[in-house]
Amino acid sequence: MDYMVGDVQGCAKALERLLEEIGFSPSRDHLYVLGDLVNRGPDSLGTLRRLRGLGAAATCLLGNHDWHLLAVAAGVRPAHRSDTLDDILEAPDREAWLEWLRQRRMAVHAHGWLMLHAGVAPQWDLPQTLSLAAALERQLRTAPPREFLQAMFGNEPARWSDTLKGDARLRFTLNALTRIRFVDAAGTLDFAAKDGIDAAPQDGRDADRLRPLVDARPDRPACPARPRHRLRLGWHAECRAHRRRATRAVPDPLRPGATPWLTSRILPPGACVASTRRQAVPLPSRAAFA
Repeated sequence: MDYMVGDVQGCAKALERLLEEIGFSPSRDHLYVLGDLVNRGPDSLGTLRRLRGLGAAATCLLGNHDWHLLAVAAGVRPAHRSDTLDDILEAPDREAWLEWLRQRRMAVHAHGWLMLHAGVAPQWDLPQTLSLAAALERQLRTAPPREFLQAMFGNEPARWSDTLKGDARLRFTLNALTRIRFVDAAGTLDFAAKDGIDAAPQDGRDADRLRPLVDARPDRPACPARPRHRLRLGWHAECRAHRRRATRAVPDPLRPGATPWLTSRILPPGACVASTRRQAVPLPSRAAFA
């Protein structure tokens, strides 16, 4: 069985309980981790150890918290008071862990699903998304870490153009894949709204409305991914785009009598969640991707 889980965020014990709950077997199953492997939870280093220990049975993508760790380690961003990254930063083998992170993927297309942490630009199709993600991966793995990471943080450019080059092109790609939740009617990425859709600024005019990234509509250029594409994002990217999902209490499947929780309308009927907020979603065996 193939599973997806989003936003583990340093919760090694919760991850272990999740794997036990679904009966995960590295010899039989595969786990796709949709970014934010570290930070906020109490055991970021233990989480990396567990995921790396799964070997070829796990495909780990990078999210904004993982990039933040790399930037803090390189000395180009300050640590936040809420960070829980010291166990990695102070580890005697920290360079090995940072190198392992730099080798992870930014986006994966498998079993008919496009998987990534945050979202895609409205103007991208599947081949372009994977090509841009691969270019970002190559730079992360080969460029001098300090110089490269210093150029990757910032909110500009906020709108995609095929004419973007160099660091601007890579920075936009990084922001799309790891940070965005909303776009406006022109397809410009919004970085200010961080909560549910009801908290997004709206002035009543359609041209100024912010729309959740996951609301794909073919007649609106601000809605990406095209509805025939099956898209899975990290937990916060999906839930915060839909207030009814972000505010609803998540049942704990480890508690007797708990009901599996379907988190996104993008999933087909029957797909279930097993988590104490972390999600393991079985991938359907047949998923068409145009």
